[in-house]
Amino acid sequence: MNADKERAIDRERKFWGNYFYRVECLEMKIYPIAFIFLVVFVGLVSCSPEKPSQALAEKQLIYTVNYPLAYFTERMAIEGVEVVFPEMEGDPAFWKPSAEQVAEFQKAHLILLNGASYAKWVEKVSLPQAKLVDTSAGFADQYIHEKNASAHTHGPEGAHTHGSVAFTTWLDPLLALKQVEAIKQALADRGLLDENGFEDLKKDLQDLHTEMQQAFAKVGDAPLLASHPVYQYVARRYDLNLQSVHWEPDVMPDDAMWREFDELLKKHPAKIMLWEAEPLAACKSRLEEKGVKVVVLDPCGNRPQKGDYFSVMKAGLGKIR
Repeated sequence: MNADKERAIDRERKFWGNYFYRVECLEMKIYPIAFIFLVVFVGLVSCSPEKPSQALAEKQLIYTVNYPLAYFTERMAIEGVEVVFPEMEGDPAFWKPSAEQVAEFQKAHLILLNGASYAKWVEKVSLPQAKLVDTSAGFADQYIHEKNASAHTHGPEGAHTHGSVAFTTWLDPLLALKQVEAIKQALADRGLLDENGFEDLKKDLQDLHTEMQQAFAKVGDAPLLASHPVYQYVARRYDLNLQSVHWEPDVMPDDAMWREFDELLKKHPAKIMLWEAEPLAACKSRLEEKGVKVVVLDPCGNRPQKGDYFSVMKAGLGKIR
């Protein structure tokens, strides 16, 4: 082999040797950089503030006996949970479900009860005890017991009594918060809790309590009337001088009821009367003639036609201020 050919071969070996060396160096630089980018990306994804969700083996059904419990649960449950409050007319407290509707409750993974003798139909049917959560059981010692419970009629549920225990616990935001905490625990036990949802709801209830405190502070100890005995927990929380009658928004009181009302006004000269819903125009006009202002504070036991628990409650407060 002549000298020129040997020099050519030597140059070619040096070229390819340098080439592969540069490639190896480049790979050594690229791999660590790619690894760093991968770690940063995973970290950003894991820190996402979006509402948590998880792959549930099957859709989780949660049934409730009234709207407030359904609303609270919807605010706290992770994605993939279906919260069901059946459509119904009238007051859910006196609802009488059909056999088919009871069967739907029996299929639920969790059934949230209000407690305080609310929804008495629950006591008359067979529901799986392991799935039942009484959301007010934790403060049963704070139930208000009524001495005089009279029978009356309103709505499609017919004649009934409100019973010896006041059941509209959720109208007191601080008791509602205790119910929310019971729901939180039930969800957490089943891996269905959105912790951020709970914290947001907790703050909203605390803020509502502050607003109600401010609104009723302006009323002071002035006499108040209520069209129905459903505001007991509100009256106790905010120290209201409240007395109730048994009037219905869609029924005009008869002469005897008006006479009783006039006698009550002599002893309890209220200027404001709380109503569950807007009364008949004739009834409202007659009350105004007697110097009594109508204020609608919807208990929100059933799903409102518009808005939610908080907007409904605040709408009533705005008329008291």
